[in-house]
Amino acid sequence: MPNASNSQEGLKIMASSFSHFYKRDAQERLQIIADHSGLSDAQSAQLVSRAAQGDAKALIENYLTAFQLPEGVAVNFQINDHDYVVPMVTEEPSVIAAASNGAKTIADAGGIQAEVKSRLLMGQIVLSDVKVFASIDDWVALHTDELLEVARKAHPTIVSRGGGPRSIRTRDLGEGYVSIDLYADVKAAMGANMLNTMLEAMAEVIQTKLHHTTLFSILSNTADQSLATATCSIPVTALKNATQSGADVAVRIASASRVAQLDPYRAVTHNKGIMNGVDAVVIAMGNDWRAIEAAAHAFAVVDGQYRGLSTWTVQNDQLLGQLTLPLPVGTVGGATKVLPVVKINQQIATVKTPEDLMMIIVSVGLAQNFAALKALVTDGIQKGHMKMQLRSLALSAGATVNELKPMVAYLKTLSDPTAAAAETKLKELRTQIKDDNDAKH
Repeated sequence: MPNASNSQEGLKIMASSFSHFYKRDAQERLQIIADHSGLSDAQSAQLVSRAAQGDAKALIENYLTAFQLPEGVAVNFQINDHDYVVPMVTEEPSVIAAASNGAKTIADAGGIQAEVKSRLLMGQIVLSDVKVFASIDDWVALHTDELLEVARKAHPTIVSRGGGPRSIRTRDLGEGYVSIDLYADVKAAMGANMLNTMLEAMAEVIQTKLHHTTLFSILSNTADQSLATATCSIPVTALKNATQSGADVAVRIASASRVAQLDPYRAVTHNKGIMNGVDAVVIAMGNDWRAIEAAAHAFAVVDGQYRGLSTWTVQNDQLLGQLTLPLPVGTVGGATKVLPVVKINQQIATVKTPEDLMMIIVSVGLAQNFAALKALVTDGIQKGHMKMQLRSLALSAGATVNELKPMVAYLKTLSDPTAAAAETKLKELRTQIKDDNDAKH
């Protein structure tokens, strides 16, 4: 075990090295990290080469470098009779391919219909130690107009754009806690800071006039009044394959969907597959994917049991799919303004409003889910995954793009492809290429 005095001395050295770390410039931070972690010159150079240019470094504290994730585009999307190319950022193989394949089948059947049912955010002012809920409820009811006016004055810019506070309600949470909820239209922004500003202004009035101290004021990420829905209808004949009739595949997809409504264990995996596509678009569009994840999973348990977010049924020789998601996304402000690629991605996807983005995201989620369920109940989920996994295995062994094809072909022949096997084959392949080149000369 390490000596206690040595450990204390090590902590003192670390504290000294990282003192006022946030005030250091990028080069100083990198040197501190390199010395602390024993990074080689090559490793340090890699961090430097990936450092973002422009304003991105100001987004977070203690900025070091830019962590790169692959971005691709999903194709074949037809939403409300318009064609879309959708940027997606993900490190998981097969996600973009699955979304594109699912979208093609749906597009051939007439495409996806999407709509935004509502777009309001909600925030809470929470009181504690409330003796009589009715007294709070009555006071808020009498002062609703005043509180809404306070919220409007707290953020007049959004009011001038046609947004702003819309309604207030009170809820008895039990054990002496009461929530005063504000609903607001935040227009094109994600709206967290905007709503928090309104809530804090209201809380100050409540404390002054109601004479009751507030516990906290904060946005809720539930977003159950910011909903988008996507639906599609696919003829069962379009689902047939070499060994199964289309009707059989459709029934199996519907049955798998039903299991996700009955079994939380399956529902979690079912929904994770949906979020594979959803998160990838949200990240590409510079939005808060953690908020979207939290809202989606809360929505999945709205009736008390965690369930699949999508439903698939068979009616009159048609496979019908539906997905509704809470999507509190924005198209202006925050990272959408600071990260230059976001604006490019918005242009690629022809996103002009938050409603456009909401409809695209929920449509990608539906197509992703369809592709996953279809694979699951036909060939099995691994067949599609494995090709991309073998590409990843070859790349991790050091294969170049030109070496991928022979490497994947070889790895396919193995019953248990491993990193060691990939590395050995890559060495053999390069030796063979060298020998062939030497022979030519």
